[in-house]
Amino acid sequence: MASASATLLKSSPIIDKSEWIKGQNLRHPSVCFVRSHPTSVAFTVRASSYADELVKTAKTVASPGRGILAMDESNATCGKRLASIGLENTEANRQAYRTLLVSAPGLGDYISGAILFEETLYQSTIDGKKMVDVLVEQKIVPGIKVDKGLVPLPGSNNESWCQGLDGLSSRTAAYYQQGARFAKWRTVVSIPNGPSALAVKEAAWGLARYAAISQDSGLVPIVEPEILLDGDHGIDRTFEVAQKVWAEVFFYLAENNVMFEGILLKPSMVTPGAECKDKATPQQVADYTLKLLHRRIPPAVPGIMFLSGGQSEVEATLNLNAMNQSPNPWHVSFSYARALQNTCLKTWGGRPENVKAAQDALLVRAKANSLAQLGKYTGEGESEEAKKGMFVKGYVY
Repeated sequence: MASASATLLKSSPIIDKSEWIKGQNLRHPSVCFVRSHPTSVAFTVRASSYADELVKTAKTVASPGRGILAMDESNATCGKRLASIGLENTEANRQAYRTLLVSAPGLGDYISGAILFEETLYQSTIDGKKMVDVLVEQKIVPGIKVDKGLVPLPGSNNESWCQGLDGLSSRTAAYYQQGARFAKWRTVVSIPNGPSALAVKEAAWGLARYAAISQDSGLVPIVEPEILLDGDHGIDRTFEVAQKVWAEVFFYLAENNVMFEGILLKPSMVTPGAECKDKATPQQVADYTLKLLHRRIPPAVPGIMFLSGGQSEVEATLNLNAMNQSPNPWHVSFSYARALQNTCLKTWGGRPENVKAAQDALLVRAKANSLAQLGKYTGEGESEEAKKGMFVKGYVY
């Protein structure tokens, strides 16, 4: 790990691409250098040729009143969603559902970015138009899930690590050519399992390497260290763990010369464990989460795009709204999957005649979260379906 931290990475948002930054010392995390004479040795770090574009993309995604539609479920997970409405997991059914999502009229008024699975990035709609082109026409930035999923972490307390760094550079370059402009990498930390120092360090290092590689290919990295909802712990324990995780993540992002102006953070909100008897109000969630953001996140980061993590559609929106009751240094918004899609999927039910009603349901949720990003959501008129929790113990996707 230490030797990798000295990799020459593209990093500066200010210097022209043809210039070089000289005199920047890259610190080895475990070695102390004693200077015995005035001569200093410095690494030379080249400025990113994509620096300006990365900043522009990040600001576009983090634009007022808009957030991210996470529709990057793997084919296996998409199959679970389709099975819940009695549909077979075929490419045609996945295509039909994804077409419904990206072509919802006016979606771009509330959604600034859409995270796609690889199949969708290269897929066309049922009308033969490229999914990417439909999104761009809606003024929605296409993004791509690039991690290869969670696997057991040997030497840990039954914890996981996220794979996918092998070959990532060539894959991200290809995704950029296909029209993607941001990427997503999700790793998780489990509170009931520790979390161990090993698991936290592995999560932070993996996110940092991914972020550096993505920026090198022109993709804004969404950095997603998810604190799982599993457990009966209280909100203070979540705060304590998240504080440690976020500190590690940003330490290693800096060690890898990741340009903070060209990333987006996708964290969990600070909530009690799903099985905790003491539930938190939206105001408590907002207070704890904002306190943590102010302690750990540099103002240079353009957007905080929260994941919903199994909260109900309404709960996720209420919590986001509470966080936007006063100005923040960052764009505090959403990157929801189930909390945007749940009612939409059930309304569709796989029937062509229900497409418009399903799209309307998606727009209702997108507009609600748009209002929450602006701090103007009231929660009035919400359906009972939207209030149902979606936590699944040991959820895998």
